[in-house]
This record gives sequence, structure tokens and C-alpha cells, in this order.
Amino acid sequence: MTSSAPEHSENPADSIDLPKSWDPSAVEAELYRSWVDAGYFEADATSGKPPYSIVLPPPNVTGSLHMGHALDHTLMDALSRRKRMLGYEVLWLPGMDHAGIATQTVVEKQLAADGKTKEEFGRELFIDKVWDWKRESGGTIGGQMRRIGDGVDWSRERFTMDDGLSEAVQTMFKRMFDDGLIYRAERLVNWSPVLQTAISDIEVKFEDVEGELVSLRYGSLDDSEPHVIVATTRAETMLGDTAVAVHPDDERYKALVGTTLEHPFTGRRIPIIADDYVDPEFGTGAVKITPAHDPNDFEMGVRHSLPMPSIMDKAGRIADTGTQFDGMDRFEARVKVREALAEQGRVVAEKRPYLHSVGHSERSGEPIEPRLSLQWWVKVDTLAKAAGDAVRNGDTVIHPKSQEPRWFAWVDNMHDWCISRQLWWGHRIPIWYGPDGETVCLGPGETAPEGWEQDPDVLDTWFSSGLWPFSTMGWPDATADLEKFYPTGVLVTGYDILFFWVARMMMFGTYVGADDAITAGKQGPQVPFRDVFLHGLIRDQFGKKMSKSRGNGIDPLDWVDRFGADALRFTLARGANPGADMSVGEDHAQSSRNFANKLFNATKFALMNGAAPADLPSRVELTDADRWILDRLDQVRAEVDAAFDRYEFSKACEALYHFAWDEVCDWYLEIAKVQFADDAVAATTRGVLGNVLDALLRLLHPVIPFVTETLWKVLTGGESLVIAEWPTPASESSDPVAAQRIEDMQRLITEVRRFRSDQGLKPSQKVAARIVGVSEADLDGQISAVTSLARLTEPAEDFAATASVEVRLSKATVVVELDTSGTVDLVAERARLVKDLAAAEKELAQTNGKLGNEAFLAKAPDAVVDKIRTRRTIATEEIARISARLESMGT
Repeated sequence: MTSSAPEHSENPADSIDLPKSWDPSAVEAELYRSWVDAGYFEADATSGKPPYSIVLPPPNVTGSLHMGHALDHTLMDALSRRKRMLGYEVLWLPGMDHAGIATQTVVEKQLAADGKTKEEFGRELFIDKVWDWKRESGGTIGGQMRRIGDGVDWSRERFTMDDGLSEAVQTMFKRMFDDGLIYRAERLVNWSPVLQTAISDIEVKFEDVEGELVSLRYGSLDDSEPHVIVATTRAETMLGDTAVAVHPDDERYKALVGTTLEHPFTGRRIPIIADDYVDPEFGTGAVKITPAHDPNDFEMGVRHSLPMPSIMDKAGRIADTGTQFDGMDRFEARVKVREALAEQGRVVAEKRPYLHSVGHSERSGEPIEPRLSLQWWVKVDTLAKAAGDAVRNGDTVIHPKSQEPRWFAWVDNMHDWCISRQLWWGHRIPIWYGPDGETVCLGPGETAPEGWEQDPDVLDTWFSSGLWPFSTMGWPDATADLEKFYPTGVLVTGYDILFFWVARMMMFGTYVGADDAITAGKQGPQVPFRDVFLHGLIRDQFGKKMSKSRGNGIDPLDWVDRFGADALRFTLARGANPGADMSVGEDHAQSSRNFANKLFNATKFALMNGAAPADLPSRVELTDADRWILDRLDQVRAEVDAAFDRYEFSKACEALYHFAWDEVCDWYLEIAKVQFADDAVAATTRGVLGNVLDALLRLLHPVIPFVTETLWKVLTGGESLVIAEWPTPASESSDPVAAQRIEDMQRLITEVRRFRSDQGLKPSQKVAARIVGVSEADLDGQISAVTSLARLTEPAEDFAATASVEVRLSKATVVVELDTSGTVDLVAERARLVKDLAAAEKELAQTNGKLGNEAFLAKAPDAVVDKIRTRRTIATEEIARISARLESMGT
């Protein structure tokens, strides 16, 4: 039966307001601008809707968007967009971190290019110059966030150094100081001699370096007299040695414990002490102790009340040792001390090169110097316990749960936190010193007496960013935003900074959680976020960590330029499993771009055939295919909802990808073409297709907002998917009988297609066929789709089958008898198969060669080896298939 065509122009494409093909670069910028201009992302604190909030982990003001950022932002945007569609009042609050060390370094380098230093300007003028830089050049990442589609509330954008957040920082410092949680003490820190400041653990990167291991002798040079041999990779630090330690049960040294040996350069007496920390099986069983320049030695020095002389100044030069080495750079002194020891006959052994791990400054690149320094500290024991208890009690839930032990291992064993930095750019410590040694901590609005001087140090950037969830909403004031949107719904971040940033936010959040400004209208103390979702690291396509040294990093904006923002986002979300690393490469981005193109072409085809969302009759009045696709839509929606609620973005994306590509495009669209030709069902088919695409585009919108918005507005005439409703469950129950019929139909068509392919038939070539057993298999209603999709025609009266395909289905076996005579050029087909066989055999030989090469296997990454094994398997199967086909053709 033929159908009457939908009322379109002669060329249906003329009436469809879509371009010929999907070009992201022509759409994305203007589309994003329209969302912002419409105010879709602005949150209303007076709304009666349930709240949902996320605070963006503030990127550095000096930074540019990298793949880690792109992943974070994609996942947060997906969560925010979905919640908005579910009817929540959504606040996704953006902002930037002042990045103390990084920003000061950038501006100092600019001054150095002009032959100037910050000291020439003085502190106040230099800070003015940093603000000038921030206004002119900072915040590049904001524009990049717009390019990937971040649906943040730009009207609430914050900066960690703006007035409101500065007041919050000062308030927090004073409160903790008054509570005895902040104190000043001389302790060991990570010291950067280049930057001349303490730096945090997260700014220390460990690298394997080739150094030296020098074994030196303390005590007598006569083997019969008391002496001890120790080893070190930093010979210069022996100038600060104040003890030699051995294990208390080590019989070799029991007679020496409690005695002293003379230092070879300073002349001071070095005690030999016993401590359980020493491993008697390692080396000689004796270790030198330099409390002012090694973390473990410092702890031992505290236990044994050892002197702790610092032997280096702020620039890493030897100082105050009273030896010939004073004034030398630490690396020069390392050589000179070793040479001087050798001259005395005290160097017992040297191992060079000696590979060992050394901490380096992430900012300046030089080896970090553990150094005893007078700094400000946070006493963390009660704060860390509260942060741990918040997770133990279920107030905050970590996803995945497998990360909880790491959380507890950290917060339950946390050391006091060094919060001072020897910089000019940052929140200056609000401590003032009087002329007679007085000390006072000032809060916001308080002023110091005339003649008092403020502490010169600034706070660690992590101090201000630790207040981010509530300071950005107006704390310490009681604000409408705090009342509506705090605590936040979720923190999305990588597991690699779980301890550095998340722990600090939890400590601060639980510390102020009982404030009136925080608890207004809420029950009990509050935590900064209900959920913590920890994703893994992004690695390259071979599973290697991305780094500048490897040159394997990917610029996400390059992918946006080449493949579109949706392709970048879908690639990252599709790989995001809780706590698991992901490997990405250009082929993943190309696949995601192809998916966007597939959606575009499918929707455009549907529109050209009159598809549109519609009120449908009861499902019992629909075709099996219609009922099947609507049931599958319901099932996929439920899968996607469950996955999103568990932060299983990969599962949500996989479900949507395969539903869209494998079921909607590969099957239902093809069946719809058949149904369009039947006037009895054509109209409802257009409605079903319209409804399915409408729901599918809504479900995909949180992850790929640009292509879905473009298509949905044309399909439905709606205002915007940003404010559209999320698909809801259907009121009708599923139809398993229809699903089974469609499954049987798909299997039958697939087997016929496989036979056609094996026979070398062109996809477009029709073949006469007789189908036996249709009624017994309950497929009478699917026969039109079977013949159309399998490219079969009605048999003529003189039909004679030359081949058959037998397919066992759920209710019966169906036999498809085919007449392939005259459809295949046997000579040409044999030649093609022989050529394909040779290619497959060559591939098998090459892969066997590589897999049999031990040298290659020793160097090749596991991912590469796995790909070669897969290629070998495919080649083996291809050889078997082609050989069987050639045998069936005879001679």
C-alpha cells in the first residue's frame, strides 16, 4: 500500500530549518551567548523549587583549560543541566583562585624582562601591578569555559581575593586563632630556594634523578677504634648532623650507644642514639641525623631533644656553620664536602650514578629543600577528626566508596598544616606586632594601634580556597544564597587532590557548620557538600599519564576547534567511571563527532518525513516496532537516571549511545521507512519517531548540549532544552511480546544480511526469496520490514532456490530460500577473495612476528600489545571465513 506524502514543498529539505550538515563552529558561540543572555543559568534564591548547587573548583587565574578541567566541567555541567530539567533551582557558581605563587611569578617575570624587581617597587605598588595584570590578562579560562558550554551563573562569579572572600578569610583566621587552632612555630617545611618561600605538598613533584650515594665514616679512621659508617645522597647536609642513630636491638652498636663522635668539620660532639625508626637490615644499620633538613630526622630530633641547626639560608646557600663551606650554593657544597671528606680519608664508598627520587618545585623546577623555618600553622587534630566523622556518619558520601579508606588514612593521620607563605600576593596574615613584642590578631574592620607592624607573610592559597563552598555564598554574613543553596549538592574533582583540597574544605566546613549564618532554617551542623564524586586521571590512548615531558598532552580547545564542544564533552563523559582513570585519543573524539553527525542526520531525516512529537493512541493500537522502541526508550531513561544518580557517567553515555545508534538509527528508522509507506500507520509512526527523538535529545542534552538544542528546537518548536522538562516514565506497561517479535525479526534480518555478505552480494542488490515458517514464528506483522531491510523480492513463478538460510527463532525455525543465480560474478568474486586472503595472511604474519619478538614485547606498552593481539585474532578469523567461502565456490 502506498502512502500520501506529507504536505511539504517539492523538496522537503527546503522547509527544515537546519543546515545541510552539522557544523559545530557555526553554531556553538551564538547558541551559548543566547543561553547566557536569556538568563537560563542564573539562580533565584527566592524560588520555591528545591535547591541544587555546585561550586566550581576555582581554576588558577593564570591558568588555561586543560583536559582535567574539561572533564571536571563537563561532568558538573551535565549534573547541573539535568537537575535544572528535573525542576530544581540550580546554582553552579564559578570563580577563580588568586594562585599566590603562580601569579606573583608571572608578574615578577614581566618585571625582570624590563630589568626590574619587585623590591624596586615596594610591596604596595607591586600588588597594584598584580591587580593590573589580573584585569588585563587574567581569567583566560573564563572564555574557554564558555567555549565548552559551561552553564555557570556568571552573575555570581567570585575571585578569592575580592572583598567578600577576603573578609571571610580574615574572619576565619581570627576565629581559629582565638580558638587556639592557629599558632606560630619553627618546624620543617618544603622550601623553594628560588621562590624563597614555603610551598605545599601538592606543589612538590617527585622525579627520579641520577645523583650519588656517598658512604662516609664518623669517628676514628682506625678500624680498631670507635667509628660508624653512614650513607647519604646529600653530603652537604652532614654539616647539620647532630646525631647518628642505630636500632636499639642492633648488637653491632650497643656498646657505642650513648657515646659521642667528633664532627669532622665543626668539632662538635655527635651522640650515637638508639631509635626504633632505624632499619638494622638496611645498609650499615646506622643513619646520620640532620633534624633541620630532613622530615624523618626532624621527628627523631624532637623525640631525642637534639639540637636543630639550620645550615642554609633562604637562597639555599650554606650559612652559619663556621666552616670553609659557608657562602657556597648547596650543590657546590655537596661536591666540596665530599672532596674534603675524601681528603681526610672518610669516604668509604661512592656510587655514581645513583638513581633516587627527589622532590622538585612544580613552579620553579628546582629541587625542594626541607628546611627548618618559623611559620604559621593550623592545629588539625580536632578539625581532621570532624572531617573524618562527617564521612563516617554519612553526612557526606564519597563516590566511589572504594575511595573511603584513602580518605580515612589521610584525615586520621594528618599533620599540622603550614599556612604561611613568604610572598607579597595573597591574603596577608592578620597578625600585628607591637613595639614591645605584643601580638594581636585583627578581624574585619579592626585596626592596629599606630606604630604596629603587620606580619609580612601571606596565607597559603589552599586556606582561602578551603572556604570556597560557603565564602562564595556570602559567609560570614547570613545571606539568601547560603540559606537556599548551602550545603552544596556535590563536589566533583579528581581523586588526586582528595587530600589537599577536599580535606581542607571539609575541615573548614565542619568547623563553621554550626554558625547561625550556615544553619538558618536547617537542622543541625552542616557539611560543605552532601556528595563527593571522585573521578580518575585522564591518560593518553596508551594508558600513559599526560605530561609536558612526554609531549602527550591534549589541548581540549584543539578538539573543540576540530570536532566540536559536544565531541569533547561526550568523549570525556563516556570515559568517566567513578574513581577510575580513562585513556583518550583522537579516535575517541572522532567517534564522538560521528555520533553527533548521526543524531543530526537521523533527526533531519525524520523531520523531512514529517516526524514530530504527538499525542499517541494507546500502545495496543501501535505496531510492534512502535511499542518496542517506546518500551526501550522507557528502559533506557530508567538506566540513565540510575547511572546519573550514582555518578556513573560512562554507563549513562553508553546506554544513550547504543540506544541512539544501534536501536533508533539502525533499526527503528529503517522500519519507519517501511511504515511511512502504509497510510494506516504512517501518521502514528511519525508521532512515535517524533516522541522518541524528543525524549532522546532531552536525555542527551546534559552531555552534548549544542547539537541537541539545535535539533530539538526545530523538532518541537520549543524555547530551549536548557529549561525543558526531563523525560518522565510512561504510564503504560511494557510489551514483552512485541519486544520478542522485534528481536526475532532483527535476528532473521541479520542472518540473511550475513549470508548476503558472505556471498559477496552488494548491499543494494535485491534477491528473490521465499520465506517459510513466518506464521509459525509469529512474524506475519514483520514480513514487510524483513523483505525491505534484507533487500528481498517476491519470488517469480519459476523461482528455483539456489541457497537457503535457516534461522532458529523463539517460536519456530524460519527458512529463507534464495535464488542467487546470476547475482554474483564468480570469476571476479574469486579474484577478490584471493586478494583479501593474501592481505589477511600478511596481517597474520606481521602480528605473529611482533608477538614473537621478545625485545618488542619488553618495550611496548600493554595497550599496544593488546591491540596487536586483537589484530591477530581478526586476521585468523578472516582467513577462516574467506577460505570457507572459496571452498564453497568450488573450482
